[in-house]
Amino acid sequence: MKVLFTNAYFYRLDEKQWQLQKPYPPYGTIVAAAVAQKDGHDVALFDSSLETSPNNIQPIIAASKPYYFVVYDDNFNYLSKMCLTVMRNACFEMMALAKAAGCKVLVNSSDATDNPFLYLQAGADVVMNGEAELTLLELLQEDTPIEQCLGISYLVNEQLVTNPKRQVLTNLELLPMPAWDLINIYSYRTIWMQHHGYFSLNIATTRGCPFKCNWCAKPIYGNRYNTRDAASVVAELNMLYAVHDARHYWICDDIFGLKPSWLTEFNKLLKTTNIKPKLKIQCRADLLLKEDTIKNLLEAGLDEVWMGAESGSQKVLDAMDKGTTIQQIYEATTLLKKHGVKVCLFLQYGYLGENASDINLTLQMLKDLLPHDIGISVSYPLPGTGFYNKVKEQLKYKQNWTDSDDLAMMYKGTFSPSYYKHLYSHTHKVFHLQKSKFNLQNIGKLLRKKDVTRLKAATKLPYYWLAEKWSYLKLKSLA
Repeated sequence: MKVLFTNAYFYRLDEKQWQLQKPYPPYGTIVAAAVAQKDGHDVALFDSSLETSPNNIQPIIAASKPYYFVVYDDNFNYLSKMCLTVMRNACFEMMALAKAAGCKVLVNSSDATDNPFLYLQAGADVVMNGEAELTLLELLQEDTPIEQCLGISYLVNEQLVTNPKRQVLTNLELLPMPAWDLINIYSYRTIWMQHHGYFSLNIATTRGCPFKCNWCAKPIYGNRYNTRDAASVVAELNMLYAVHDARHYWICDDIFGLKPSWLTEFNKLLKTTNIKPKLKIQCRADLLLKEDTIKNLLEAGLDEVWMGAESGSQKVLDAMDKGTTIQQIYEATTLLKKHGVKVCLFLQYGYLGENASDINLTLQMLKDLLPHDIGISVSYPLPGTGFYNKVKEQLKYKQNWTDSDDLAMMYKGTFSPSYYKHLYSHTHKVFHLQKSKFNLQNIGKLLRKKDVTRLKAATKLPYYWLAEKWSYLKLKSLA
């Protein structure tokens, strides 16, 4: 059976992300493609990630003449999980072209799982809900009547039918190594090397997250935590290192390092190879205080940690059901920076009940900890979360962001939408000012190291100081 796979995230349609020039291949898509390959299907891939338009798929469909057109999003990438309307519309365009060519259209994504009727109305024959590799196999084999296939939604007489859920896949070793051969690695390498001087690829070692932050949407893998064997992860890293010469890896798990015994085994096996990767991970503050975890992470090549700090207010963290403390954030950041790890913080504004004092605590935390980088968002209510249930009656005309820079307040926060929009900008100004001060205080060390970038930042202190002051006055006027 001829099957054409694609993903629905276009970096070039998301200006903020495209400006960063840090694209990653659609990992979840090539896992699904590998599953179909292993089952004997004739598989091709249209990788949307670096494409300029969804219309670019038309000649691919015409040339390959697939029987099935499968939109299988990269459900490991947080950008895909944001359910952006610009990507939904791009997906609909590709689906329409496939339907016009006579293809059967199957779709799997966070957005389609949340909104199957929209995708079915737009031309999908079947929406595969949640984790869908086994569902995909059943549909491609065409042995199971659609009424008996678990984990799907479809239309009968224009009415939505959703079959019972499929059990989650606990043994991830049933899945083959991703079909990296379908990716044009050179295109990604060129962008990374030109803009950053190194090449980074992505890899997943787990599925799901057992923690229950009440704003975090998990429509695909849910509140569970299943891991690949450490040996298979090391084998994949070894292959990517040897074949594609990648030295840096984003481990795109929601949480990496939750199981200390797994991390110990991973580190042990990594030492038996000749590779010395640099790793970027996402993790929680409380997990980063465990002695064995820190030791194994450092030995395995930990370079950068993105920590979900969210807020400098314990009141806000408790309201989010975050399960971490401000003290843990401070301790973990200090400890990791002591070991030379780049600590980056995710910050979130606008959660229910957050006030000016809470915001000031977040800004103070930023000044105190001075992370390597920050990612800022406002609270984003997505279906399936406790937070969404609290505000869904307020979600009238807009229920999704257009792109990752939208940051629209779609419910009534403590302050106006324009306040939060400016708070995003103001936080960055506070951050740059603190970095400039730090660089100036360490100018002797920077001169010895000939660190031109940080020396330039130090010389911009007057500009950053003035920009922060003006920004603060504007923020006060908007309050």
